[in-house]
Amino acid sequence: MGEKMAEEERFPNTTHEGFNVTLHTTLVVTTKLVLPTPAKPILPVQTGEQAQQEEQSSGMTIFFSLLVLAICIILVHLLIRYRLHFLPESVAVVSLGILMGAVIKIIEFKKLANWKEEEMFRPNMFFLLLLPPIIFESGYSLHKGNFFQNIGSITLFAVFGTAISAFVVGGGIYFLGQGFFCVCVFVCFILQADVISKLNMTDSFAFGSLISAVDPVATIAIFNALHVDPVLNMLVFGESILNDAVSIVLTNTAEGLTRKNMSDVSGWQTFLQALGYFLKMFFGSAALGTLTGLISALVLKHIDLRKTPSLEFGMMIIFAYLPYGLAEGISLSGIMAILFSGIVMSHYTHHNLSPVTQILMQQTLRTVAFLCETCVFAFLGLSIFSFPHKFEISFVIWCIVLVLFGRAVNIFPLSYLLNFFRDHKITPKMMFIMWFSGLRGAIPYALSLHLDLEPMEKRQLIGTTTIIIVLFTILLLGGSTMPLIRLVDIEDAKARRRNKKDVNLSKTEKMGNTIESEHLSELTEEEYEAHYIRRQDLKGFVWLDAKYLNPFFTRRLTQEDLHHGRIQMKTLTNKWYEEVRQGPSGSEDDEQELL
Repeated sequence: MGEKMAEEERFPNTTHEGFNVTLHTTLVVTTKLVLPTPAKPILPVQTGEQAQQEEQSSGMTIFFSLLVLAICIILVHLLIRYRLHFLPESVAVVSLGILMGAVIKIIEFKKLANWKEEEMFRPNMFFLLLLPPIIFESGYSLHKGNFFQNIGSITLFAVFGTAISAFVVGGGIYFLGQGFFCVCVFVCFILQADVISKLNMTDSFAFGSLISAVDPVATIAIFNALHVDPVLNMLVFGESILNDAVSIVLTNTAEGLTRKNMSDVSGWQTFLQALGYFLKMFFGSAALGTLTGLISALVLKHIDLRKTPSLEFGMMIIFAYLPYGLAEGISLSGIMAILFSGIVMSHYTHHNLSPVTQILMQQTLRTVAFLCETCVFAFLGLSIFSFPHKFEISFVIWCIVLVLFGRAVNIFPLSYLLNFFRDHKITPKMMFIMWFSGLRGAIPYALSLHLDLEPMEKRQLIGTTTIIIVLFTILLLGGSTMPLIRLVDIEDAKARRRNKKDVNLSKTEKMGNTIESEHLSELTEEEYEAHYIRRQDLKGFVWLDAKYLNPFFTRRLTQEDLHHGRIQMKTLTNKWYEEVRQGPSGSEDDEQELL
């Protein structure tokens, strides 16, 4: 004891210094583990008059958006009511948006009101609020039988085809800006003057990536109305689902290269960095979405919420948006994650729900997706008058040519390649329709506004050109798809005779009249084994899914469970009908008593 005290007297600061060093090291290591990102400055909270003005502005923006939606809903109702089935809803809503934008511009010119801020299309609102429900619903309502039967072809078109289109458009824009253009396939000339405005390599590739996102809403409506080949329908629809996510990932890849200093990096190293970033975003986001969907299936399988549909539905809504927020928070693609989460939740989680929640989930997703799509197309039309534009006729014309050429280089060679491995061949007529159905939608426009380009004139040029290409494809190509399909004679013979009398292009009317049978399937354990596992034609992943994955992630019902679910559905339906018939004065029984 005395020796220890004597040692401390000779070295009084040794123990404390060692403790301080250890504490400092521990704090540094802990800080690095707990705070992986640098601290951001806290923005001051708005108070007083400034906060009141911000609140009023936000309120007017919400009011204006709801007003636009209400007018669009009335328009869709009139299309259905007066059987204007020859006009796709997306084309009608975009046209209405253009008309409303012109009226607002006239009102501003007359100085009667100023709604300029309210009619602005905000990219953050699009990516955070409007796009996720659309993507999730497309994955959740997907007809998985046809989709997975053609998954190889769809993936090839969506991933490699989109990349080909992005490189063709981006490379063409870059070389045209440098003074090169091709008169024919074999002859190239070098001009002394620039053909179009100059864009660097990364900006050109970013533009090529964003403009490669297809959104054939009008074409799919026409396909469904004319009952074209189901394989053609699924190839176009499936490509459009994956293509949006791939295009966003490619654009983010180009933006990531733009933010980095690539002056000292060779072209080969740049390509490898871009490829690595794309693979990380694509497969990382897909894995995250798949994992989230599988976790939701296990949670709702082992936590029985079937007797409380409100809690069950709330849990589904949380899991629907959860992968998007998590993916964006860790620098992955939220759109890719929420797409795969929707597909997995539809395949597994949906069958763990009660019949009430199954119907409620499907109809809610359709309603929310309809509102979001309508809002997007309406603001797309409004955007013509919302932003300052920079228009260059040569840039627009060359971009349209490159977009069509890039789509052709994508579709025709890949289709011929796939025909070597497909039993159901892609015919030349189908190839032509697939090329013609490469419509562009709101995603390219929102991505163009999201690009961080300098100077501002370059950003305005890309935004203006994107709007023109989107409207050109929707109004011209989308409007001429039906005559083209009938001209090339690709629709079903029986459907052709039926469609001479009436053709219904209303997606809302068709989706409101039907409930997908595969979304209401409830099989007992014996029925499932007889229907799936004992079949001899199951191979590969389909056999693995039927034998092991589906039984592990979904609840197998007994005859008693199935009988109770049907009674529950019938009882609740009768209860709700009586409440509607009696009005507010009717008695309200506790929902739990009926369950």
